[in-house]
Amino acid sequence: MNSIPDISTVHAYLTGLQDRICSAIEAADGSATFQEDHWTRSEGGGGRTRVLRNGAVFEQAGIGFSNVTGSTLPPSATAARPELAGASWHAVGVSLVFHPKNPYLPTTHANVRHFRALRDGEPVAWWFGGGFDLTPFYPFDDDVLHWHQVARTLCEPFGGQERYEAHKRWCDEYFNLKHRQETRGIGGLFFDDLHGDFAQSFAYLQAVGNGFLDAYLPIVERRKDTPYGERERQFQLYRRGRYVEFNLVFDRGTHFGLQSGGRTESILMSMPPLARWEYGYTPAAGSAEALLSDYLRPRDWLRELG
Repeated sequence: MNSIPDISTVHAYLTGLQDRICSAIEAADGSATFQEDHWTRSEGGGGRTRVLRNGAVFEQAGIGFSNVTGSTLPPSATAARPELAGASWHAVGVSLVFHPKNPYLPTTHANVRHFRALRDGEPVAWWFGGGFDLTPFYPFDDDVLHWHQVARTLCEPFGGQERYEAHKRWCDEYFNLKHRQETRGIGGLFFDDLHGDFAQSFAYLQAVGNGFLDAYLPIVERRKDTPYGERERQFQLYRRGRYVEFNLVFDRGTHFGLQSGGRTESILMSMPPLARWEYGYTPAAGSAEALLSDYLRPRDWLRELG
């Protein structure tokens, strides 16, 4: 365990990834720029949170890098790994959530992270985690197909179809609003506790991080100028409410951040700037809004649409 590389290697990749994604999203938006907050954490570490607001394409886009340490793991971490109770820890990661203005352009989330548990300053466990997922309000089959084709392609050097199917399934299962009996969107990739060969695991993390822009930017270009009206806007705000429900009720990253004393503003930057709830809402049968429900369940997108 002591032979794993210094965490600075992962740190350098992640800060570079944040920079590259910010530059690409600013170019795609064409109007607004990211504003940056540097912050520190009293128990150890800090980060830089960047938020773009009220752009031509993005109503809000948040992307944060964190490099944080702690003396004991919170309950959300030790529940699954009780043998690590009492261990100190070091975590680095990049997490983003982009909320577009246009209801025809999907919301998206991505995260890549590395975690180490330590005793007497030495690693006793480490792993990588991350993934990306897409949350459309008005789905288009060619967008869904493209998203999953990129996911499948980046998995090729790491087990190919078997890796893609496993991490797609994990994504479908994780981003699941159990109380609504629906997935958060059309999925993507999700993985956690990836360990064993450090170089191979780190290479996969980089493939996922680098693949995000390949997956998302073509969809931005296709949908950002689609005409829409108040009906579509109100449906977008209603469906954003589901995003809030998942992040507050189920998301492990949100729970870990809050329980470990993380910076609240950075943790909750994933929330949409506007959302709404409506009691007993049911879309009209046959409407574009009613079609969404057929996409909010696990499906073999590459087989069905390819």
